[in-house]
Amino acid sequence: MSGNPFGRALRWLGRSTEELDSEQAVRAARESGAQTIAGCADRQRATLRGRIAVLTLRPRSGTPWLEAELNDGSGSITLIWMGRREIPGLVAGRELEVTGRVSWVDGRRRMYNPYYELL
Repeated sequence: MSGNPFGRALRWLGRSTEELDSEQAVRAARESGAQTIAGCADRQRATLRGRIAVLTLRPRSGTPWLEAELNDGSGSITLIWMGRREIPGLVAGRELEVTGRVSWVDGRRRMYNPYYELL
């Protein structure tokens, strides 16, 4: 056995609320059968579960784009619904599960027009 057991216990006790919330979110995603956001590769079809951190309406060339930042504790992904101004029930803080194709654009993960289920 390596390391000091008291040191490990202190590190465990010293974790922040944010770290604990992230661990719980990753555990919930895995238990539901969803992949983690951090584990997704470009062009991979994925089912993800997390919480909406930010919800934004961004018009592109006169067409509304509803964007939501989904976080599952392992990372974040921008969900984009083109042609939508709102989705009833979709608000910041809401937990949901999405399925679609992950793409990398400008170094960030995105998923366009995902199938979604409000939880």
